[in-house]
Amino acid sequence: MDGTFGRIQKELKEIEHDKASGVTAEVVSDNLLRLIGCVPGPKDTPYEGGVFKVDIQLDAQYPFAPPKMKFMTRVWHPNVSSQSGAICLDILKDQWSPALTLKTALLSLQALLASPQPDDPQDAVVANQYRSEKATFDKTARYWTEAFARPDGDDEAKIQKIVDMGFDKAAAVAALKAAGGDENAALEALLGS
Repeated sequence: MDGTFGRIQKELKEIEHDKASGVTAEVVSDNLLRLIGCVPGPKDTPYEGGVFKVDIQLDAQYPFAPPKMKFMTRVWHPNVSSQSGAICLDILKDQWSPALTLKTALLSLQALLASPQPDDPQDAVVANQYRSEKATFDKTARYWTEAFARPDGDDEAKIQKIVDMGFDKAAAVAALKAAGGDENAALEALLGS
């Protein structure tokens, strides 16, 4: 068990020191077996500009057993369940190797966002749309990124979108603040008032 914890701490330091990749991982409640990872959306994809949170659970067998990962942030992607965030990726299942690391797994998720595999889907509806209506898929994936994966510091863009819909800026700011930055909840509150 101590070897597992030592390895996890070493891997977390490796992720922390590599600012270039953009991926991060943080321990939840001082439990080294429970982490939250963040994966930036890849450039030139509908996910660009988004930050996708990933729930990571490890067990005492790590690194001999793969990490259990699922997206906490909603994402429109053929290999990710639009309902549960479950991920279809071989290295998180039968292709895992103890030579791989948490950083490798997070970078693999980023690569998966950049290169969907619709022929091995987790979400058949999204995969069908990807194959038959690519423009609609791109538009939907971009919308979900805007709605669910924007960093918290992006309130200005949310406020502008609400103002563009005809609401007063002060009302938009107040509604967004009351909704904890949730643009959809802020819109619902404004529409209900």
